[in-house]
This record gives sequence, structure tokens and C-alpha cells, in this order.
Amino acid sequence: MSLSRRASVPSRKRATPGAAPVRTQRVEREPALEKLAEGALQLDDDEEGDEDEEEDDEEHEFPELDVEEDDEEDEDEEDEEEEDEDEDEEGFDSDDIDNWDDSDDKVHGDVAATVGDLEDAEEGDAALARMIARERVKPNESARETNRLGIDKAHAARFYDDARNDDGSMRGRVVRSAITGGEKMEYPPIEPEYDSDSSTEEAENRIGNVPLQWYDDLPHLGYDINGKRVMRPAQGDELDKFLDTVEGDGDAWFSAHDKLGGKDVKLTDEELDIIQRLQRAEIPLDKYDPYEPATDWFTGKEHQLTMPMTARPEPKSRFVPSKWEHKKVMKIVRAIRQGRIVAHAPGKEKPAFYNIWSESDTPRADHAMHMPAPKLPLPSHVESYNPPEEYLFNDEEKAEWEAADPEDRKLSYMPTKYGALRLVPGYEAAIQERFQRCLDLYLAPRVRRKRLDIENPEDLLPKLPSPRELRPFPTHTDVVYAHAGRVRTAAPDPTGNWLLTGAEDGFVRLWDTALGRSVAAWDMNVGVASADKGPVYSVQWCPTKQYALAAVACAGRVTLLAPPQCAPRADGPTAGQQVATAAFATVAPATEGPVRWARPSETERASGVCAHVHLSAQRANKTTPLVPKQVRWHGRGDYFATVCPDAGPQAVLIHQISKHRSQAPFKRARRQSSAAFAVQCVAFHPSRPLLFVATQRYVRIFDLVQQALHKTLQPGVRWISSMDVHPSGDHLLVGSYDRRVLWFDLDLSERPYRTLRYHTRAVRAVAFHPRYPLFATASDDGTVHVYHCTVYSDLLQNALIVPLKVLRGHNVVDSLGVLDAQWHPTLPWLVSAAADGDARLWTP
Repeated sequence: MSLSRRASVPSRKRATPGAAPVRTQRVEREPALEKLAEGALQLDDDEEGDEDEEEDDEEHEFPELDVEEDDEEDEDEEDEEEEDEDEDEEGFDSDDIDNWDDSDDKVHGDVAATVGDLEDAEEGDAALARMIARERVKPNESARETNRLGIDKAHAARFYDDARNDDGSMRGRVVRSAITGGEKMEYPPIEPEYDSDSSTEEAENRIGNVPLQWYDDLPHLGYDINGKRVMRPAQGDELDKFLDTVEGDGDAWFSAHDKLGGKDVKLTDEELDIIQRLQRAEIPLDKYDPYEPATDWFTGKEHQLTMPMTARPEPKSRFVPSKWEHKKVMKIVRAIRQGRIVAHAPGKEKPAFYNIWSESDTPRADHAMHMPAPKLPLPSHVESYNPPEEYLFNDEEKAEWEAADPEDRKLSYMPTKYGALRLVPGYEAAIQERFQRCLDLYLAPRVRRKRLDIENPEDLLPKLPSPRELRPFPTHTDVVYAHAGRVRTAAPDPTGNWLLTGAEDGFVRLWDTALGRSVAAWDMNVGVASADKGPVYSVQWCPTKQYALAAVACAGRVTLLAPPQCAPRADGPTAGQQVATAAFATVAPATEGPVRWARPSETERASGVCAHVHLSAQRANKTTPLVPKQVRWHGRGDYFATVCPDAGPQAVLIHQISKHRSQAPFKRARRQSSAAFAVQCVAFHPSRPLLFVATQRYVRIFDLVQQALHKTLQPGVRWISSMDVHPSGDHLLVGSYDRRVLWFDLDLSERPYRTLRYHTRAVRAVAFHPRYPLFATASDDGTVHVYHCTVYSDLLQNALIVPLKVLRGHNVVDSLGVLDAQWHPTLPWLVSAAADGDARLWTP
């Protein structure tokens, strides 16, 4: 390469975009200069150093060039440069200029300066000698060879081309940013389809990256570089492909079909090796070592950076807190406080879709509401082909099994004994049982019952206070009131000093409560036909303390009784008699009708009988007396209600003493034919105008002022026997013949708040204490259960019910036990009446 070419190359490389092009004259070396250069090469090192010092002291001016001298020389120079670029495989472009380091610039600058010096005739020899001496300095071969980045060539990446750096990265060019105004590196865009290795191959078909199905119906595959059609080569059928693999030269197994060229291409050994490695799940490249020791660039041995990467001073923003970061952080803090950002919040679960065409055997996760089907019971000995003799049916059992319906049979098959397993025939009902099983799985509802793992069964019991803390309550028998027959009812008076009992023989007896002495007795069947005589069903004192008056329910009538023994004065009519008989002076007694108020005889009035209320009904043109089973007083003492279960519309009657008037509030009640609506008992609300009416299965509450149904309670029992209202009026106690006692909270629900199942037989009576937090239940099992009940004024707190004592002392006679139980009005005493002929007073 001539000197003029070496001088022109650096000038082209150091030109920047935007600079004006400068034409340089071609300098031809004369023979005399060549001789001087050869002589300069023979100088020793000392002389060369002295000459360099002398030349450095002198100032030289760059010779002026005549840019307008000769156009032909410029054209020749450009032609030579183009030829040089064509000969050079790796040409120069503007992108390469930005990646040259300072050492290359220094070398080319020295060469350009030397060429300028040679233009001066006086100093050309010395400059040429200095240049040749510098270029002929022998490098230190023992030193470590590094590339432009200062990396050892043994560890650096291989050299790619001029478009890439020595480390393999793309070369870029320095441009000025239109936004910031600073310099930045711009790299060429990457095209995945054409920057790959396959895109550099010389392909005959030059259609590019277009869908090949466009040419399916055409005889050609595409077009070549000249625009001519590339015809589709002849292709064999499947039989030809098979013969190539069997009878061919074996290349069919090592070839792949090129869709772009439409022919089979044989794979090279390197490609086959890569395919085999991929099949073995190995690294495709053979020479790649994934476990080679890592090189710590910039920090490892012989790679430490002793100087900083840049001399730019630290900006102020690195020492001052960023206000924008503060705003972002405060935005996140507010979102956390408002709950819009939740720490450790579970992510949204994406719905999982089941691929029905998947061949994997991975089981699906169960649905959230998945309930496994109940398993079939395991076979037992009765299903054996050779069962024991006790499992086989005799003639009677066989006839019974055949006569029963399939739903009522305990076994769906008849056990049969066979001598050998090979003799067992096919099961006839197999298909039917499978069908029923499928119906159960498809149609039958399922319920998941959680099993409780309880180590101590006592943990299931509620934490209740000890009965010792809830005293006083009755615990033992204090007084026994003996009778000849069954005692059906008992009632202490409002003062608590006297006790009335009604017996099976039709007598009502007056007792001294504390002493147990019988004071008087009245026969309630006086003046009644022998066919209509019956026992005393109910006795109830008037709640007013100003006078002593009681209502007695017997066969066909209700008798108002005012015992003279209970009055403070024995002479003249008592206060109770005056109240009960005052209406006879103003109202004439009725002679006909379903309800008749009648004046008793002189003998009865002397004994304390005030009036008779006869109850009857017209049936088949015949007057039939009704049987009142219950008497219940109103809280004010002027009204009392009677219950006749078999009276139909007259089942419930309300009587007024001051006017001797009776009325039937439920004239449209159903007849006895509807057993579920037969009235069993009634009760008045202690403070509101409400009437509780208990039928066999329901309890209905009626508003007496509005004359409408207020509420219907659903006990859920078969037959209601008794009922009582709490003194507060917010709770109701119901007893039933199916051995259950129900507690209703009227403000809570229409269903029972608590169900007590402690009795073994029918419950006959329930009663609240008017003052103490106690209630009692009497049953046919011969026991009386005493409970503590605390009712809180706070509506959010439920009532506390604690079992206290089981009172035993009565005997069960003819499957009848305790028939009635009533509390003392002021003391925690309990009176019970039983079928064994005794009435007992229970005290603490």
C-alpha cells in the first residue's frame, strides 16, 4: 500500500457528519526522499531520540493545499479509493468512527502530520526518519494481549465483523438527542427474521416472509432475485417416500423438507449432532462449558479499575430527597390507610378450565361445594353364596318376605345357599340396583355433617351455675293431702293460706295449706243427673285478694264457689258471694240457650256456692251438656274463660261475673272433625289484652281489642297438653303429650327457643312462679321437675334455664302420674296433684 493511500484513509475516518468535505492533494514521493527514508532506518536509538527532541522544539506550519489544482488528480484519487474499498472485505462506514479508541486516532494523526512534514523540502528527511523509527518499534511479545476494551483476547469473545464490537455487541453511532440535547448512542434496529443466520444464505426463492399457502394452487413457489418464477420441483407420493427410506441411499433419514425451496435438504453432521443433543436434553453446543469459572470483570485479579469510569461530579439530586418520590410514597400510604391497598392480600384466583381433549391423568381439584357420595355398605355374611344356617329364611319368613312390598323389605334379596361358587347364577336385580344407585347419586340431596373431635364429653354441656347458688327452691315433701281417688287439680288461694283440690269423685275440698287439715268439702254433682256426673276437672281461684272466690269446672257446668271459711267474718254473705250474686238483682236468669246462669239452692248458698253456669249444645235436635276441662281467670278478676274441647264454636267461652254474661269469641271455629284445630287450653296475658289459645299443634295469640289474630306459634309437637304465661308476658311455656316442654321467647321467634326432653312420659302440667324465677313441669312418669329461669331486661340476652331438682314421691297408677302442679303465690312452695290419691306440698 502506497503512502498516499495511508495518508488518505485517516482523513476519511476522522470526518464527522455535518463537516465540510476537504480535498487533499496526492503527494508523490520522490526518489531522493526514498533514499532518505532508507538512511533513516539505519539510525540508532540515541540519534533518533536527539532528533525527536530537536524537532519538538521547532514549530512547523502545515503546508497549504491547492484544492482547485487539478480535477483529474481528484478523480483518480476517488477511483483509487473506491478500488481500495472494494478490495477490502471489511469496509468503513460512519458507524465505525464512533467506536475507535484514542490509540488509533493518535497513530493516524501522526501519519498525517508526517505527510505534511514531507512537503517541506528542508525537514522531510528528519520527519520520515522519525516516522519509520516509530513504526518499526518491536512490540513486547511477552506482554498480555488485550483487545480495545482492555480484555484478554484469550477470554474475550470472538471477532464478528465491523458492525459489531470485539465483545459481540452491536456498534452504534453518536447522535444528538432531540429531547435532551445531549449525545447518545444509536444502534441499528434488529429484525428477527433477517438478522438470523438463515437469512444470510443465498436462497433461490426470494418471496420473503409471506404465507406459503398463497402458492398452493400455483405451479411455481415464488420468484428469484431477477423476478423470474421458481417452478415447483417434482415431488413423489407417500410410496416414493417409503421406498426412499427402505431402498434408498439412506439420506432420507438425514434430510428435512425445505418449504421455501420445495425440496429436501440433507442435514449436516453439525445439525444432526445438535438434534441428538436436544433429544437427550443436553446443551446444543458441544464446546460450550456451563461450568467454566466465572471471570470477575472490573473486580477480579488483573481486572481492577484504578480510575473512575467518569469524571462527572455527583449531582445534587443524589444528596437531596426527591419530592416526587415523597409524593408517590404518600399516595401509597393514603391508599393503605383507606384500605384500597391490602398487604399480603390473596390474589385473584383465575378460573381453571378442564381440557376435555387432554391426555394427561392429572386429577382435577374438587369443587368448593363438592360433597362425596355416600359409599355402599360392605357385604356381610348374609350375602355369601354359602351363608350360615341362621341367615337362611324358613317357610314362614320366606312367605312374609314375598308378601311384603319391596320398600318394606329389610333385604332386597333372599339369602340362598349354593354348594360351590361355580353354581351361583347371575344376579337378576343387578341392573335394577345399579339404576337405583344412579338415581340416588343424581337426584338425592346430600348433606355434609361435620364430625366433632371431642375428647371430653363434658365439654358439650353448657356452663351453668350450681343449684346451690340458686336457692331457694322446693326439694322435699312437707304436707300430704290424702284423697280417696285421683286428685285431678289443685289451686292455692291468692293469700297462700288455703288450698282447693278437685278429685275424681266430684268433690272439691278446702285445706289449710300449712297444716294439711281438711276444712270443708263440696259435692259438685248435686242436682246433676247420674248419667252426667263426672269428676272435677279444674279449680282456679280469682286473682283478686279483696275477696275469696273460685271457679270449679265439673260435668256440664261451672260453679262459682266462695268458701265462708276464707272470709274474715262468718255472719252474712261474704264479699265473694256479694260480687258473684250482685247481677241476679238486675239480670233475670236465662232459661234457654247454650249458656245459662242459674241461682243455686238455699242449701248450696249456705255452703258458699254462689252461681252455676250451665254449658250445653244442640246436637241432632237434642240438648247435650258440655264438659269444661279448664277454667282460667283474667288478671282483673271480672272475667274467666272456660275450655270445652268438643264444643266446636263454643269451645272457648268468656264469662263476665259483674253482668252474668257469656260470649263465644270464636263463632267460626272448626268442628271436632279437625283434630288439629281442637282447643286444648287458654291463657290471658298478664298486662296486655291478648288471649293465648292452644290447639293440638299450634298456639295462636289473639288481640281482644282489635279482634284479630296477632301471632301464631309453631311448637312442632303432636299434641299440646298445657300452657302458662310468664309474669312478664314475654315468654311462654308449653307442655305436650309427647314428653317435651317448650320455651318460647315471644320477642325472638315463632319457634321454640329451648326444648326440654327430660320426662319419660307425657307432660300434664306446666306452671311459672308468680314471684320467683322458677317453673315446674309435671308428668305421667310420677315426677315433678323444678327449673330455674332468669329473664333479663336486656333484649339481647337470652333467658337462663337451669335444671334444679327432680321431685319424686308420687306413684304411677294406671299409667297416670302427676296430673297438676301449682305454685304458692308468695313462697317457693309447690303443690302437686297425682293419680295415686295424694296432693303434696313441696318446700325447700
